[in-house]
Amino acid sequence: MLLELVVENYAVVERLRVRFHAGLNLLTGETGSGKSIVVDALGLLLGARGSAEMVRTGAQRARVAGIFDVRGAAGIRDLLEPAGLDIEDGELLVEREILAGGKSRAFVGSRPVSVSLLKELAPFLADIHGQHDQQLLFSAEAQRDLLDASDGYRELLERVAGIYEQWRAAAVELEELERSEQEKLRLLDLWQFQRKEIESAGLGAEEEAALENERRVLQNVQRLEEAASAAYAALYGGEESAVSLARVAAKRVDELCRIDDSLADLREHLKAADLSLQEASYTLRDYVSRLEANPGRLEEVEARLEAISRLKRKYGQSVAQVLGFLEDVRRQIASVENASGRMEELRRARQRLASEFEKAAGELTERRRAAARKLEQRVEAELAQLAMERTVFRVEVAAAAAWSAAGADRVEFLASPNLGEEPKALEKVASGGEISRIALALKTCLTAPAGTKTGSMRTLVFDEVDAGVGGGAAEGIGRRLKKLASTSQVLCVTHLPQVASFADHHYCVEKRELNGRTVAAIEELDAVARTREIGRMLSGQTLTAEALKNAEQLIKMSVS
Repeated sequence: MLLELVVENYAVVERLRVRFHAGLNLLTGETGSGKSIVVDALGLLLGARGSAEMVRTGAQRARVAGIFDVRGAAGIRDLLEPAGLDIEDGELLVEREILAGGKSRAFVGSRPVSVSLLKELAPFLADIHGQHDQQLLFSAEAQRDLLDASDGYRELLERVAGIYEQWRAAAVELEELERSEQEKLRLLDLWQFQRKEIESAGLGAEEEAALENERRVLQNVQRLEEAASAAYAALYGGEESAVSLARVAAKRVDELCRIDDSLADLREHLKAADLSLQEASYTLRDYVSRLEANPGRLEEVEARLEAISRLKRKYGQSVAQVLGFLEDVRRQIASVENASGRMEELRRARQRLASEFEKAAGELTERRRAAARKLEQRVEAELAQLAMERTVFRVEVAAAAAWSAAGADRVEFLASPNLGEEPKALEKVASGGEISRIALALKTCLTAPAGTKTGSMRTLVFDEVDAGVGGGAAEGIGRRLKKLASTSQVLCVTHLPQVASFADHHYCVEKRELNGRTVAAIEELDAVARTREIGRMLSGQTLTAEALKNAEQLIKMSVS
């Protein structure tokens, strides 16, 4: 339930703060006074799209904040806990900012959140019904959705949608395979040539680096032999070699150790050094023995490197990329070779899924027809309380032109406001006022009582749902709204005194001039001011004594 709404720098609103109550909250005012601004501002808290045009001229940002009583709303806690958000004392603060540049920011519990989270919270907080919703009644998809919302077969709807998506995915893949098969067959010869060329080369991942090193050795055999021989001679080849000098040093250390055994560790180091020098010497000796000029092998190495370079120019900048290209070609060839098998598999899957869809969609059709009969009775009962007791309301469920994720049905609402006339499509037989009442009746039927869906009282908002009606029909709308307000908080923008007379709490919206600028203000009326406002609605600009008496009479009648 909405407890408080704060609006700052929004359209012609500079700043307003209003507290709402349980029951029926009515907003009235002159045409163009800004009554619907309150509804639009509340829509922002529920995730509606914001724009820079909403920001009051000269302001840096527009801000809307609402405090909601969410005690007992377990579904809200389930949404907020994963985001690390808490509910304090059963109240939830929701805020929305629209910056002058058009950027939007949202907050829950003073912490930034995404607008998508506001949209997820919206069903638990409030439900706004405006004239746009009435226009949606002419949409076949909207009518089908309203029918589905009237009964509890959500799991069946999800199962039908899941089967359809699988069937459609199989159809799309099959179509793509059939469309591209000819093109892939044309490319098959090229792919097979490329695979053969790379495979016949027998590339190794580290081969190129090894060949480059071997080529450098073969190109520099004489230099390597001279350097290695010189190194060997320095280590082992004479009296002044490193090995000879190390052994001389070892003998002197042995003499020292016979006198001072504290140098025993040094003796061990010298022994290890002697072994290391010998190992290095033998390695150089063996290396020199292996060095041999081999022009034939050098030619082979260079030819191999050129072959690798040629493949790199065609298929990649490195051997790894060439091998990656080979894997891609192999997959393409495999896809062509396996295409016929895959297409047959998809045809069988599509046939199986079509059979499953027809069965599930048939079950859904039966559920919809049963729901349609129930909805017809409930809507006609509601219309009887809205001065349309002779109206016939029908829900036609017929085969759709094509399958969809919503099944295989076309749903159409039909009505006959006049006795003896055949029910026809709403847009063909119903006036604007009748459409408003049918919309209210449908919303009433589809609105769960407090505690049944969200676990707490929800806020229902009606923006001029009484447009185009008057007289007895207006009174019927007022009584219907009053009844709804017994189980839900109702906010309603109205221009009809008959509806306003049923208010539990009456607010007046008006435009004033402040410092040379127009601002909108809202005020909760006491009993006297309320009577005067309804009198104004009855008489127009000039408030007469007779209008006041009529207003008093309307208020008395609304509580009878």
